[in-house]
Amino acid sequence: MLVELRAENYAVIDHSIASFGPGLNLLTGETGAGKSILVDALALLMGGKSSAEVVRHGAEKAVVSCVFEATANAEAILEENGIDVEGPEIILRREIMVGGKGRVFVNNQQATVTVLKQLAPELALVHAQSETLSSFDQAQQRILLDRFAGISTDEIGAAYSHWTEAKAKLDDLLQGEQDRLRMVDLWSYQRKEIESAHLVAGEDEKLETEKRVLANAEKLYTASQSAFDQLYEGSNSAETALRAAIRNVEELARYDGRFTEPLQQLTSARVTVDDVAATLRDYAESINASPERLAEIEDRLALLDRLKRKYGATVVEVIAFGAEVARKLSEVEDRDEVLKTLRAAVDHAAKNYEKVALALTEARRVASVRLAKLAEAQINSLAMKVSFEVAVLSIADAGEVEGKKSRSGQTIGSASRAAGSATTHWTSSGWDVVDYRIATNAGEPLKPLVEIASGGEMSRIMLALKVAVEENSSKTSKKPTPRTLVFDEIDIGIGGRAAEAVGQKLKALSRGQQVLCVTHLPQIAAFADQHLVAEKREVDGRTQTRIRTLDDRSRTHEVARMLSGAKVTDASQQHAAQMIAASR
Repeated sequence: MLVELRAENYAVIDHSIASFGPGLNLLTGETGAGKSILVDALALLMGGKSSAEVVRHGAEKAVVSCVFEATANAEAILEENGIDVEGPEIILRREIMVGGKGRVFVNNQQATVTVLKQLAPELALVHAQSETLSSFDQAQQRILLDRFAGISTDEIGAAYSHWTEAKAKLDDLLQGEQDRLRMVDLWSYQRKEIESAHLVAGEDEKLETEKRVLANAEKLYTASQSAFDQLYEGSNSAETALRAAIRNVEELARYDGRFTEPLQQLTSARVTVDDVAATLRDYAESINASPERLAEIEDRLALLDRLKRKYGATVVEVIAFGAEVARKLSEVEDRDEVLKTLRAAVDHAAKNYEKVALALTEARRVASVRLAKLAEAQINSLAMKVSFEVAVLSIADAGEVEGKKSRSGQTIGSASRAAGSATTHWTSSGWDVVDYRIATNAGEPLKPLVEIASGGEMSRIMLALKVAVEENSSKTSKKPTPRTLVFDEIDIGIGGRAAEAVGQKLKALSRGQQVLCVTHLPQIAAFADQHLVAEKREVDGRTQTRIRTLDDRSRTHEVARMLSGAKVTDASQQHAAQMIAASR
């Protein structure tokens, strides 16, 4: 839900704050007071195109900002874009410099217009005079139909993902085939060189140790033999001294128990000396100062260093490189079998996609007939006389069937089959184009909605579509999408009963979603849950606009003004009070 909207130095607005609540929020005011400007500001925060012309004369920049209640999907979008989620609200701000440049902030963190556009479907759909057509493109038309029918695109999305992954693997093999063939000779040489070395993981470290021993054999023999003599073999060896000391301590221990433990310690020390001496003796005897073995090790280490310089920092990495080269060669050699497997995987994934897409198309076709019937009735109750249809077409055949008068049910079969062969047009939401078509005059052909409807008509059509969807959702107990719907100048060219019907439809729509509407008609204003008024005044020779929320008394006066004009009479006040009471 939209909580607050601010604008500073934006068009004729110097500084204005508008607070909104749940249900139906209606904005009224004199012509030229800046009502639609406020809607345009919100459209800007939804990622609309900016212009330096919106900067108030004499100001360096225009700033528009708003606060929305956060939704789970909106928070996910923020996290995907590296923007921190701060509390239960999302704050959007956009600055437009007088030179035309601008900046975007989300939760006071710098962002991009792309992020605003990603957030927009989760937060608000703005049907402003300048934004209506771009807001309701064919993707939005499909989304609205899917929502009406309760259709989920999760299954088709998963099928599309499996197909694209399988196709990417096949394309990678086919596109890289020439490069692979050119590399076969090199890979063969590399595999032969690595395999012929008969590498063993860790052997370089062992050989380095053996090399150090052989290179210093004489020093190591002298050191180990000398240590052996000092510990065991020599006349003044440690073992001899310990043996003599043990005899004396044994004599002491016979008469004084305090020497029992020292005797055990000396005995243990003698055993340790004997073990170390034996190790030194064996080590000295094992030393073999072989120049031939040293040369052999040096040659092996040179081979290993050469391989490591070419294929990896360690012997383990060289072995892994050889295994990868062997895999690539095997893939080339088994190319036909690999291609067969990959093509089978792509074919299986494609057939599964086609199966799911055909079922999705059929579900959309059935729903499109129901939505067209309900929407046509709703549109015609808003002072319009139209014929309306929802065409569900293959994207491949959209060009051929464009402008035909046939209903969607008559073309869907061939359209779907054609799309099945045009895989370049497959998407994660199916292969359909959903096109809303309308004829605003009797005898005229049905044409795409965006080519026919004017701004005011488009707002009323959107209102009718939304009401049709929400009424169907309430019957099937579907939860409405939690976002704000904004309608600007929805009452152009209507009055009387039609205006009251618009008010009733807005009220019905606002039971499930927050609605913000700019209106000039008292019949619509009477239905407001929150009534705001845009007021224009002159301060220090400059025009300023402010937005004010009306209490019950002020609201009655404003509706009376809309009824009678500049002079508010007692009769108009009474009439206004009756209208407001009746709307409740």
